[in-house]
Amino acid sequence: MKVNPVGNKFSKANQAYLAGFLDADGAIMALIGKHQEKKFGFRVKIIIKITQQNRKVLDWFCQYYQVGKVVRNRTSHDWIVRDQKDAEKILRIIKPFLKVKKIQADKAIEILNCTIIERKDLIKVACLADSLSRLNVRSKNRRKNFASMIPENLSSND
Repeated sequence: MKVNPVGNKFSKANQAYLAGFLDADGAIMALIGKHQEKKFGFRVKIIIKITQQNRKVLDWFCQYYQVGKVVRNRTSHDWIVRDQKDAEKILRIIKPFLKVKKIQADKAIEILNCTIIERKDLIKVACLADSLSRLNVRSKNRRKNFASMIPENLSSND
């Protein structure tokens, strides 16, 4: 994250601006997926995405906050933040300004701050991911990953 020339972090106006875009045209997603390097073979990852037809404002977010990247999809552009530390920083700085997605931000921050030591910790985080996804309107018909995909008989050696 960058610091502006006067030594302050990002202006409140720009934090509110980003929060407005996320509330209106964005998503805070929690994805559960297999990951060979993780102790129990799964991880939960937070992704922030804002979609726009015109990529100009997305390029500005990417440059101003110095996180994420802008990619073209079929009909528009997405600013995507996949790095977990960057996602948490963005969520923390815009959370006071969120109106619609404040609960999603809280759940995502909780997921990002969970330490997975035992299988029950992984299940807890996966259940949080499920609850976050239920708050996202589009996830209801599109989501294909759930806490239930984590096998019951996982050992820490798997």
